[in-house]
Amino acid sequence: MSIIQRQILSGALFALFLLLSFGALFFISFPLENWSSLWRENVMELPFIYFVPSLCIFVGALFGLFSGFYWRKQLVALEGTLQQLEQGRSFTPQQTTLPELQAIWTRIEKIHKQITEQTKLSQKLAKEKAEDQEKRMQEIVSQERNRFARELHDSVSQQLFAASMMMSAITETRPLSDDRETKQLKMVEETIHQSQLEMRALLLHLRPVALKGKTLQEGMQELLVELSQKVPMDIKWKIEPIPLDKGVEDHLFRILQESVSNTLRHAKAISLDVLLIKRDDLVILRVVDDGVGFDVEQSKAGSYGLQNMHERAVEIGGTLKMISLKNKGTRLEVKVPVIGIEGEEDD
Repeated sequence: MSIIQRQILSGALFALFLLLSFGALFFISFPLENWSSLWRENVMELPFIYFVPSLCIFVGALFGLFSGFYWRKQLVALEGTLQQLEQGRSFTPQQTTLPELQAIWTRIEKIHKQITEQTKLSQKLAKEKAEDQEKRMQEIVSQERNRFARELHDSVSQQLFAASMMMSAITETRPLSDDRETKQLKMVEETIHQSQLEMRALLLHLRPVALKGKTLQEGMQELLVELSQKVPMDIKWKIEPIPLDKGVEDHLFRILQESVSNTLRHAKAISLDVLLIKRDDLVILRVVDDGVGFDVEQSKAGSYGLQNMHERAVEIGGTLKMISLKNKGTRLEVKVPVIGIEGEEDD
């Protein structure tokens, strides 16, 4: 039975009960001489004894109907609010003049606030947990990269170096000639030399790219000094000490690493020039080699390294420009605007 049906039935029965109670008291206090008159007297063509109870029942049922609709509306509103609360959605509390209903709405609003706070706390904990897991994964990956780089350096890199030395000794002891065997030995020596460059480029990718507490000037100089000791290439650099934000320094350092790695793998260059200077409000990083060059427009679409360098430059508000001519080398230039450094220096 619905609440409306219950209210109608309750109103009708209550009205009938009141009629019988007051009627009994009235007739006891003022007894009738002739009870048959209750059946003889008609009201709206109905005997009085039938009309009065019917009217009372009708009025009670009508009152119960309106009362049922009112309470049904209140309960439906409560049900809808609880459903929104269950789904985690916000709601607008109803305003009512009944203290009991107002207390319920106030309690629901408090529960909603508690659930919202608990949800925020749960999401915060989940975010911190995800960040912690990501940080640990990055540490594990970094450790594995270091281990892999050490193993490659201690095994494959050393073996390539030994093979290169033996091939150099063999070719130097052979008499100069243009026979097929000498040409093949030269090709093998060049292949070993190119494999060494590829290996050094790979080790450059595997080594940690973070500056680890060093300034950009210190990190770049350390990288270039190490390369000049291991790579048969004339490496020159001019690096000015420039105070920069840590994020800008890290991105510029990674762009330099990517550029040098590409030079080692593809350029077949003899010389490499690196420049880091500050002019006006711009920090300029320039990397120039005299290698074989390439078609910049064709390489942009398929080269992950070029896209990565371009994205890093854009992330720090800078621009990246690359010019390359066939057999005349490649020039990469990154310009980054410096914001707030002058004020920091004045402080």
